[in-house]
Amino acid sequence: MASEQGKSARILDSFDRAILRIVQADNKLPQRRIAEAVNLSAAAVQRRIAAMEAAGVIARNVAIVDPDAVPLTITSIVEVQLVDERTPTVERARQLFLATPEVQQCYYVTGGVSFMLVIVTSDMRAYSVLTRRLFAENDFIASYRSLIALDRVKTETSVVIP
Repeated sequence: MASEQGKSARILDSFDRAILRIVQADNKLPQRRIAEAVNLSAAAVQRRIAAMEAAGVIARNVAIVDPDAVPLTITSIVEVQLVDERTPTVERARQLFLATPEVQQCYYVTGGVSFMLVIVTSDMRAYSVLTRRLFAENDFIASYRSLIALDRVKTETSVVIP
């Protein structure tokens, strides 16, 4: 049985779930330490992690960069309304947002707007230039509304593993 991305389906057992909880918090933790925490051998942990990567359960291994350290000081949540919801229009917007590095997150949503974006930029000047390029210069964008974050209260990347 294969998933939409061509990866094989994997049923997660309690060991897999425990491993996922650990690697979401610290993916550089040595596998022998993970093995001790979940009561398996290091080899078993290694096999399970490899299987979850192959199945697409573990999608990527990344470093999370503090935006203030680089510095990317403007975080904006943007509501985007398209001129219509026809497939070609939605796909044009999707491709534009996917190709824009400053768009950190993009969601196609219901409820009165078409997309919700999380955008990070170095300053307001850069944000202004970006919004003109993304929104004002594209005829398939009907409107947009920016909400500038005053504080990053919580920016987790982990998901709850039941």
